[in-house]
Amino acid sequence: MQFILEEGHTGYSKAQKAKTHERIVKLASKRFREEGLAGIGIAELMKEAGLTVGGFYKHFDSRDHLVCEAVDSAFGGWKRRVEAAKSSASPVSYEKLIDEYLNEAHRDNPGTGCAFSALAPEIARSDTRTRAVTSEQVRNDIQLIATLLPSEDKRTARSQAILTFSALVGAMSLARAVSDEALSREILKTVGEHLKRFASKQQG
Repeated sequence: MQFILEEGHTGYSKAQKAKTHERIVKLASKRFREEGLAGIGIAELMKEAGLTVGGFYKHFDSRDHLVCEAVDSAFGGWKRRVEAAKSSASPVSYEKLIDEYLNEAHRDNPGTGCAFSALAPEIARSDTRTRAVTSEQVRNDIQLIATLLPSEDKRTARSQAILTFSALVGAMSLARAVSDEALSREILKTVGEHLKRFASKQQG
């Protein structure tokens, strides 16, 4: 069995604590998206991390504190993707963003995907801090989508970005919810086609 040094032991440094903290947050971020915020307990989560339940409170004030950090950790995927693509020969476009979101790989792997489509209803019932972090990320993602749209009118671009964001999250949530595979794929395909067609008409 692997022994993991915890805070309180001789030789436990601030760097080690920070690394352990980050590891817990990343694990929680993945598991919450897979199982839901109430789908996994602190004891189970800490056991997966190779730590004790007592060690949890050396890193977080409460479960809500961990939820907030884990949700925040799951955000920012689009921004990182766009930033990385700026230095490549293949920049992110509105159409690419839609295709990368509305696909079966994303549907089948919620633990590494969008936190909104995985957790939005639960986040709505979370504490004020988590909802504030979520609100800020929604604003950032809407703004990012708006910059990818062809419209020169900022108000029109923002409206389309809000529609796009809502449609993406809603379509993915429904595609995961239904048990009919054909219907699930149809939802993803239909919403993607309509979003791209609408953006194309705006450009024309």
